[in-house]
Amino acid sequence: MASSSRDHASQASAMTQPMQSLAAKQKYIEEYDFPYCDESGKYEKVSKIGQGTFGEVFKAREKKSNNKFVAMKKVLMDNEKEGFPITALREIRILQLLKHENVVNLIEICRTKATQHNRYRSTFYLVFDFCDHDLAGLLSNMNVKFSLGEIKKVMQQLLNGLYYIHSNKILHRDMKAANVLITKNGVLKLADFGLARAFSITKGGQPNRYTNRVVTLWYRPPELLLGDRNYGPPVDMWGAGCIMAEMWTRSPIMQGNSEQQQLVFISQLCGSFTKEVWPDVENLELYSKMELPMNYTRKVKERLRHYVKDPQGCDLLDKLLQLDPKSRIDADTALNHDFFWTDPMPTDLSKMLSQHTTSMFEYLAPSRRSGQMMRQHQQQIAVNQVQSKQQENSYQDRVY
Repeated sequence: MASSSRDHASQASAMTQPMQSLAAKQKYIEEYDFPYCDESGKYEKVSKIGQGTFGEVFKAREKKSNNKFVAMKKVLMDNEKEGFPITALREIRILQLLKHENVVNLIEICRTKATQHNRYRSTFYLVFDFCDHDLAGLLSNMNVKFSLGEIKKVMQQLLNGLYYIHSNKILHRDMKAANVLITKNGVLKLADFGLARAFSITKGGQPNRYTNRVVTLWYRPPELLLGDRNYGPPVDMWGAGCIMAEMWTRSPIMQGNSEQQQLVFISQLCGSFTKEVWPDVENLELYSKMELPMNYTRKVKERLRHYVKDPQGCDLLDKLLQLDPKSRIDADTALNHDFFWTDPMPTDLSKMLSQHTTSMFEYLAPSRRSGQMMRQHQQQIAVNQVQSKQQENSYQDRVY
């Protein structure tokens, strides 16, 4: 009988030990003081200003100072069983490295307190200097009018930012208008480095094997669409060209619904993918697997002239939207282009922006894809016509 009691006692003791151990761990986590990671409670969220696959972004006020605002980007932890997401670590490391007027400034990383209510899992935020607008939000508002000098200033700052990050061997890999922030004083900041990475030339001349599943589809360069994994700064320069055209058209210039369709629209504007304009294109992995439209002539200047109405602007666009990444202009050469050195000279944006007191972000704006259903119908007609080999006369104008 005594032996049976001892067995029960030892079993009960064995069961309580893990429970005590778990409680001790939870108490340790709850009371641990992170010396380099403040609690997010020092900020008060004001409004949500961004949403996407990357997570959420909030405008927040620093509680100690009522007039200091920041942007708080939530780190997605849903897919992590334990530890910190490697993609977020990469973004933080890159942002810590990059310090430039035209790159968004990371102030700190902060966290919520780990308690029973959040199952002892903190939420982490990247905290940035607040910018009042993103370029997509500004372009969606037809009351915001950019003069030619102001467009030059936007592009000059964008290219300055790209020159800086490329000089530091960083690729952005998600250039689009929504990732270009502008302060109320007219200072442009490249933002959202969630897909960014360092690049290098491999030892022994072996090609790199980066993922080509990067860059939002409408801004994705042709080399990535054709499966290239050994790429570099030209992928960002293509995006810069798409953004530059958008400064006049006010809407993305090539809005494909699939990779195949995006290639069709690129061909219609920039010409067919041939060995003459793009040597070695046939060596790209997907070149023989995609249905590529043939016999298209290049019409970048012709199609965009109606919007741009500036010969130097058309010429720079033409150089940014080159099919062959080796022929595409780099940021340094682009900054020396006559577009920036002829009248009107780049003009400060602060005076124009001072007329608009409300923040403008893509997330808060109505869709810029107006007439979406009609355009989808037109796009399908364009694809059908390509497939039925009605090449040159089947062009559907994608620049609107």
